[in-house]
Amino acid sequence: MPSGTDTQLQGLIDLARRGDKGAKSLLVDHACDRLLKLTRKMFRGFPGLRRWEQTDDVFQNSVIRLHRALASVEIESVRHFFNLAAEMVRRELLDLKKHYYGAHGEARHHHTDFQPSDEVGGVLAQTPSQPDDFDRWANFHEAVSHLPGEYQEVVNLLFYEALPQDEAAEALGISVRTLKRRWQETKLLLNEHLCDGSE
Repeated sequence: MPSGTDTQLQGLIDLARRGDKGAKSLLVDHACDRLLKLTRKMFRGFPGLRRWEQTDDVFQNSVIRLHRALASVEIESVRHFFNLAAEMVRRELLDLKKHYYGAHGEARHHHTDFQPSDEVGGVLAQTPSQPDDFDRWANFHEAVSHLPGEYQEVVNLLFYEALPQDEAAEALGISVRTLKRRWQETKLLLNEHLCDGSE
């Protein structure tokens, strides 16, 4: 069953769909704590940026992106809202990666010690060697942004939002068995993308 918070957020979404001009801003305000947790989780997947950026700045810029996106997107559900939010955070982090680690980025002159974990069930561990671990992680997040919607949603729920599998399955309206199968398919797609990108 949806939590009390999700019920409240859905109520704001319904108001926005009925034309309430202030409902989308209230939606972001009421989801603030969860959005911040989402940003922190995703920011940990970009370890090289922590030398240059603070979580609060990434969060604020992502919220600005989210507000802009909400101006032209009709949100259908709480799930849809957080999928959009995850996409905005991911875009902010990938743009920062390009800014600091691009051809003229100052971060290219600094070494960052980082050992990737196996958080994605071996996805990263199975990919070929990249120029450095930060590039490897950034390529992973870039690959997520190119996944078909149903697979991207699984990554959003299981990895970025860190939901237990039973809760994620309930949110998607599918069985845990189906979720597990889709998660395995997602990891295969990510590995294929990362392997292709390394050639």
